[in-house]
Amino acid sequence: MNYEQPIQEYPRRRSPIDEIPPPQGAPTKAGFHGLINCMDIMNTFTVPADRVLSNVFRQMRSLTSRDRAKIADVSFAWLRAYATFGERFPTSTMRRWGIAALHVHGGISREAACYWGNSGDAKWLDERMTATEREFTPAQKHECPQWLWDRLIAQSAYPQASALMKALNFPAPFDLRVNTLKAKRDDVLRQFAAEAIDAEATTMSAYGIRLRRPMPLAKHDLFTSGAVEVQDEGSQLLAQLVGAKRGEMVADFCAGAGGKTLAIGAMMTNTGRLYAFDVDEGRLKKLGPRMSRAGLSNVQPMHLDTENDSRLRKLVGKMDRVLVDAPCSGLGTLRRNPDLKWRQSEQSVAEMNAKQLNILIAAARLVKDGGRLVYGTCSILREENEAIVEAFLKRGGFKLIPAAQILQAQGITGDYLQLSPVTHGCDGFFAAALERIA
Repeated sequence: MNYEQPIQEYPRRRSPIDEIPPPQGAPTKAGFHGLINCMDIMNTFTVPADRVLSNVFRQMRSLTSRDRAKIADVSFAWLRAYATFGERFPTSTMRRWGIAALHVHGGISREAACYWGNSGDAKWLDERMTATEREFTPAQKHECPQWLWDRLIAQSAYPQASALMKALNFPAPFDLRVNTLKAKRDDVLRQFAAEAIDAEATTMSAYGIRLRRPMPLAKHDLFTSGAVEVQDEGSQLLAQLVGAKRGEMVADFCAGAGGKTLAIGAMMTNTGRLYAFDVDEGRLKKLGPRMSRAGLSNVQPMHLDTENDSRLRKLVGKMDRVLVDAPCSGLGTLRRNPDLKWRQSEQSVAEMNAKQLNILIAAARLVKDGGRLVYGTCSILREENEAIVEAFLKRGGFKLIPAAQILQAQGITGDYLQLSPVTHGCDGFFAAALERIA
């Protein structure tokens, strides 16, 4: 997929406004065109929004850090309001959408938003801001595609579906996981307090810290030393459900860039053997530098051709614990990836379901008698969650271990780990712990 579209400028007609100094809050010329380029590419919903930002920022070298922050904030706010925004501001020009987004979501005045436009753009914005709004459908009110809203209503009552979509439409908090191989949470919290960084301990994860607002972490000594990693609290609980212990053989079957691998390795206190498998070699390569920073030496990354790679045969029946953080729709992460609900479809979810069950079956072969298999997703759809587990259990050989039994200290109840931004303040996660019957 080629998302590296050339950056372009969106011309405007000359007008007297060209001679007027920029009003307070007006974006720079580069910032204005950067925003419109981002919105233009994001509007195709063929590429993840964060990749679009990275590409535009890489090409537009003249963007300042303030420009980049504004572009990211406004474009993501626009994506969160995409369904109603298109109804409120119908237009055939991306420049006008950019102007409206700056005014509505950028918190700047009409004059500042229209500065790089023309008199026609300003008149259009005035008309749209005072126009009578049409009645939105329930799906549109919840900034949600119709197919997704229908599924949520089918699996829960309207109040629950409404509360969930509203919660998923707010930006996520900034969570960190303390690497217990290198630091203690109380010490990290004390350092943040000394630096006047507003942070608090997470309520469920014993290793988590939540920051009140995002911060540039890449050059902070706590990050560069490996003392902390960025990881949502829900993701931390998924690793804790695995319950890996010292000296065990463990596999992270869909490791990706290794966020949960690092968490599991720390739980194993850098002992035993931890395999990190994935079919995406590019993502798996990112694990190497992260392992070094975290001080982990018990991790063995392995790129697989498929979930049935022949090299897995030597590990059949040998693993104490296997985590399957399955590829999924990602709809539980809409707070961070608001474009996902528009990039997914009924068809893509159906295709995902077959893949999820096949991966779970393949990973299960590695689990020894009495060993634990954990299946998890960051989805809010039953068909990717309970339905997959139920289909797998019908095959026999495994039994369900109630999540409440494993994570009682974390306040988790019920058979499954089901996390929601409504009740838990973290991303939407699902997980099931299964045990091979001896």
